Amino acid sequence: MNSRTRTTTGYAAQAPGAPLKPYSFERRELRSNDVAMEVLYCGVCHSDLHQVRNDWGGSLYPLVPGHEIVGRVLEVGAEVTRFRAGDAVAVGCMVDSCQHCKPCRLGEEQFCREGMTATYSATDRISGEVTQGGYSKHLVVREEFVLRVPDGLDLSRAAPLLCAGITTYSPLRNWDIGPGSRVGVIGLGGLGHMAVKLASALGAVVTVISRSPSKSADAFGLGADHVLISTDAAAMTTAMSSFDLIIDTVPADHPVGDYLPLLDIDGSLVIVGQIGPMGQPSTVPLVMGRRRIAGSLIGGIAQTQELLDFCARKNILPECELIGIQQINEAFERMERADVRYRFVIDMATLAPST
Repeated sequence: MNSRTRTTTGYAAQAPGAPLKPYSFERRELRSNDVAMEVLYCGVCHSDLHQVRNDWGGSLYPLVPGHEIVGRVLEVGAEVTRFRAGDAVAVGCMVDSCQHCKPCRLGEEQFCREGMTATYSATDRISGEVTQGGYSKHLVVREEFVLRVPDGLDLSRAAPLLCAGITTYSPLRNWDIGPGSRVGVIGLGGLGHMAVKLASALGAVVTVISRSPSKSADAFGLGADHVLISTDAAAMTTAMSSFDLIIDTVPADHPVGDYLPLLDIDGSLVIVGQIGPMGQPSTVPLVMGRRRIAGSLIGGIAQTQELLDFCARKNILPECELIGIQQINEAFERMERADVRYRFVIDMATLAPST
């Protein structure tokens, strides 16, 4: 793709639940504040699968998924000042927002009062076109939503930082986690393994909370200090009032109330995995311990850049399995079976260019 043509290629679902197949489409002409990039790597997020299946409703087809994107700048608009051709860049879960509401002014674009524009399956604020994601050869994004990939980060492994990384980093920072903080992590998948790595790097004492003792070796290998088996009633009783923060990464409905007694006074359980209804927990542990249940989305652009810089300094990277784009439907099936440690990343060099 260059200034003479907008045609690119990707993999798209044509209908809810349909397999992803090659798809040729057009990116928009560069606006004055746009950055055009070649996509080098794209992470595979569980939300990609939900969107392809329209599990949450509102998916727009044809649908090109992908919001964990790493690439290189090809071309920039006339008013772009922060990037130039050849720069290593990244794009996460959003590509636009109003930029003038209170959350946007505070650097919390993900909570834009007018609704942030998602990287794919959303409506462009200016043209009304449907946004298409990073399972594609090229991307065109507003400059304010492009991130710089610091030197030293392995481009082939950095992509999941744009969703799994920032989703877990944001609550750690917003709840002021640092040396000596006591952090529990429920679940050890794509989100959970990043929560462990990041909390440990921030100096916290980290405990993985799991139903399965078989996860212990992996938990310690990722940097956890302790493992708490949630099916062990005696261990759960002993661990009461022992956490300042619990990050709950479980993506399905589960008994959140079981974990509330583990929080100390003023402790918070932050949900980052489940989207949708959950069973009503008892208010007793909330009232009796001034405990809280909270939720967290991703982070704003400034905080996401902070994450990338932090990971470069600390040499923190997701655990990834690199795949070709032709393996994406198999990867979705494996992801459903939790058969990945811990994140798939697509090598977009395997995608044939448009002709």
